Amino acid sequence: MSASCVATEIRKGGGTIPADRIRLDYAARLLRRKRLTGQGGLSFLVDFEQVTSLDHGDHLILDDGRSVEVVAADEPLVAITGTDLARLAWHIGNRHTPCEIARDRLVIQRDRVLEKMLMGLGAELAPFMGPFRPEGGAYGHGRTMGHSHG
Repeated sequence: MSASCVATEIRKGGGTIPADRIRLDYAARLLRRKRLTGQGGLSFLVDFEQVTSLDHGDHLILDDGRSVEVVAADEPLVAITGTDLARLAWHIGNRHTPCEIARDRLVIQRDRVLEKMLMGLGAELAPFMGPFRPEGGAYGHGRTMGHSHG
């Protein structure tokens, strides 16, 4: 693959048939500059102006016009249920932990310390493998990337 195969643009929601797909877990979907190889063998460089959070279904647009679809990879997660999800969500958020929020459950990445805390608060936990797609940041960013309490 030539050195000119570079992705500098993201198209939300795709819209085109991808030339390849790249499977990335939650941590790997936060990047600025990195060489990647798709599942079909397409090698390319991601070169964004700033650190960017990629979502499942995004398309990386290559300089030759092709696209590569981002797929959220399976990773170790835990589903959280209980009688007071709002209270459990508050405790998760108070620890600045990314959380996927649904009507009937919360989902976080496996963390034995958080799991112990949540069980102590009366939560029921069900570990599983799946794609992690937590709630985005409140200010229009894909993630909450640190902030000050000062």
